[in-house]
Amino acid sequence: MHVTAGSLSELQQAGWLRTKVGTVPVVVFWHDGRAWALDDRCPHMGFPLHRGTVEDGLVTCHWHHARFDLASGCTLDLFADDARAFDVTVEDGDVVVASRPDWDRVGQLRARLQDGLEDGLTLVMAKSVLGLLAAGMEPAEIVGAGVHFGTAYREAGWGAGLTVLVAMANLMADLDEGDRALALVHGLSFVSRDTRNRPPRFAIDRLRGAGIGTDRLAGWYRRFIDTRSSDAAERVLATALAMEPGDEALDAAERMMFAAVTDHVFIDGGHTLDFTNKAFEALVHVGTSAAPDVLPTLVRQTAAARRQEETASWRHPHDLAGLAGEAVERLPTLVEDGRRRAGRFDDVGGLGWRILSDDPAEVIESVCDAMVAGASPEQLGRALAYAAALRLVRFHPQNDFGDWDTVHHAFTAASALHQALVRNPTVELLRGVIHGALRVYLDRFLNVPASPLPEDGAADLDQLQSCWDTQGQVDRAGAIAYGFLGSGGDPGRLVARLGAALLAEDAEFHWFQVVEAGARQFHAWPPGSEEAALVLVGVTRFLAAHTPTRRELSQVVQIATRLGRGEVLYDEPGDQALDGDVTR
Repeated sequence: MHVTAGSLSELQQAGWLRTKVGTVPVVVFWHDGRAWALDDRCPHMGFPLHRGTVEDGLVTCHWHHARFDLASGCTLDLFADDARAFDVTVEDGDVVVASRPDWDRVGQLRARLQDGLEDGLTLVMAKSVLGLLAAGMEPAEIVGAGVHFGTAYREAGWGAGLTVLVAMANLMADLDEGDRALALVHGLSFVSRDTRNRPPRFAIDRLRGAGIGTDRLAGWYRRFIDTRSSDAAERVLATALAMEPGDEALDAAERMMFAAVTDHVFIDGGHTLDFTNKAFEALVHVGTSAAPDVLPTLVRQTAAARRQEETASWRHPHDLAGLAGEAVERLPTLVEDGRRRAGRFDDVGGLGWRILSDDPAEVIESVCDAMVAGASPEQLGRALAYAAALRLVRFHPQNDFGDWDTVHHAFTAASALHQALVRNPTVELLRGVIHGALRVYLDRFLNVPASPLPEDGAADLDQLQSCWDTQGQVDRAGAIAYGFLGSGGDPGRLVARLGAALLAEDAEFHWFQVVEAGARQFHAWPPGSEEAALVLVGVTRFLAAHTPTRRELSQVVQIATRLGRGEVLYDEPGDQALDGDVTR
């Protein structure tokens, strides 16, 4: 596209002219005896560059003092991103501006995404994500870039950042289309924060020589995790992942990794279980070929994690760790007995309520009885997650605010366990149901007094906005969600609205865990079921307890979106939208 910006004499006299090329506002500068043209919006925050200063081949934006090369548009200050440059010619005394031939736009955006991750530049990440999506890139490929970066540049290995990124990838289909880029930017921003100013990770190579049996590798791995020998455990895992064929090696690695996690009681407050599950879910998005790079990042955290059998709350006044150990010893027999009744168990919701018993022995027996009655691993995991969700539903706002984290940990860990049991159930993994049920038991005082269950009554989802904007609207938010669903409202709309509310905030790590787990557990129940509705009520109450925040990141993505559409973000008094006429 070619446009005439004005005459050469006007340009020389004024020093700059303004025009538009398509939807993009362009400024033409006269400097060093020739014309130069750039996008008139500073790519940082949209300030008009024609109000900047041109000197020594550079234009400096007066808002945040970013400097740009007139010839290429490239910035000397990486927080600002590069400005788009245009070709300028003089034809019969007129200044003609034209778009430059397309360069490797996708390649440039990939590189800028890397820059944004390295330097923590959320606006650069936002523009890169929006540009890549507009160019047709699938979200999974963007997630892959974040996973690669997060696993390569964090010596400590898998952490909160990668967990948030994978959670947002899992939630993508539940979000409104307009929120999906924002979800990716949130996840990538967490990865960037998790890696900044940290040393990179150097992987440990596999064992060489003759093949070693899978069972022996699994035994070694669990022994080395137990003794906190993380380097030895990582080398064993690398060896297991190098075995052929690939899918069988991956299944074997998953079994032994989760067995090591459940060899101890609810380690690291449930984070280790959630991290391990998220790493395997990451492979669904980025491909199983990434397993040798992704899975070993879990080893150090798993070996170092705190074990709850070492804590007073699991030993006094009841020896819950001992109670769990006795039940675990019975598991093989319970599972074998249950196989004879497989498919007959149909009271998953009732089991969830029974797990809320005030007697830890009754909690354990309810789980064991369900196993014998034929409950599948998936049903056991779903019942546990439902029980944990009910703690959120019945959490009384008069409790200490920090105790929301206590009940959320049980819920997100239970949801992760449920997903793992769906994917690769083992007797060892079923130990997590025993541990998780006792973890829910420990939270019983956070439901004393218990908030009443919401009542039926029509409600409009738009009423939720006031709950996000005003602190303390916990019970009201839960009642709106339940009333909307009870009056026949589309639950998919509620899930999308919860996702939008999360993404509008400068949310913390735990919030992403809760919303994603809530969506996963909602989908696990039959449509229209009371259990599915109460899961979403719990998530709604959690969000209402934590909002509002400053909402800075969502504003950054809005700016990037408007920049991508070619909008003028900074309006001067008297400015009008340009239609190709000369404006000084």
